[in-house]
Amino acid sequence: MKKIAIPITANNQIDEHFGHCEFYGIYSVSDENTVTDVQTLKSEQGCGCKSNIASVLAQNGVTTMLAGGIGAGAISVLNNQGIQVVRGCSGDAKSIVEQYVAGNINDSGQSCSEHEKHHQDGHDNGHSCNH
Repeated sequence: MKKIAIPITANNQIDEHFGHCEFYGIYSVSDENTVTDVQTLKSEQGCGCKSNIASVLAQNGVTTMLAGGIGAGAISVLNNQGIQVVRGCSGDAKSIVEQYVAGNINDSGQSCSEHEKHHQDGHDNGHSCNH
């Protein structure tokens, strides 16, 4: 059994911005790659790299995060909790989980550059620290 988390909106679409999401969908997947259970975890709004969401997800047994836009800081925090991050996902959350376990989703290799710029120069630049 593996657990996969996804930052989602109220209508179960992958939120484009990790730290903006309303909820996290936590999908339990059997050894036969079938979704056996879905739990919804309300998100603490705010910067994913500074919140405690990584430890909460790890305590819930999550080992993979399928995300849209996410910054390197949040990826590092998730990785430190033993959670692998796959970036560049979009669309219906359950469909993306099913595609991922079928081997059809790969990491895009792109982190959110606006978030990184915000952290590097110490200024807001009109972008809130929420990826």
